[in-house]
Amino acid sequence: MEREVLEAELVLPTHMKFKKIQMYDKYPKGQARGRHWKHLKQIIQAENYENYPPQLPTYVNIETPPSMHPGKKICDITGFEAPYFDPRTKLRYANTEVFKAIRSLPNDYVQRYLALRNAAVVLR
Repeated sequence: MEREVLEAELVLPTHMKFKKIQMYDKYPKGQARGRHWKHLKQIIQAENYENYPPQLPTYVNIETPPSMHPGKKICDITGFEAPYFDPRTKLRYANTEVFKAIRSLPNDYVQRYLALRNAAVVLR
């Protein structure tokens, strides 16, 4: 049995013909593997922003006007987009399962969810 395995290993080619370039041919050991991407933090650290004129836009001083589009409403429980709003608890919800869960919550939990959204309301 072992002899068959050894013979099978000898029959296999060192590289596959159907592949155009083998990784070991393209990138020998110790050689870089193509382009390396930099994170924004690395770009900011590499730049000398104090040498630039103050009116020149950079990653650090870009200012934009407020968005013209309305903000998305997010479900307070799941984090999905929330097309619905519960008038009794003032919580936003995504579907009927979440609505049932909201209605079963105690008032102090509802207040905590509203506080997370900075919309704390005193419920009656």
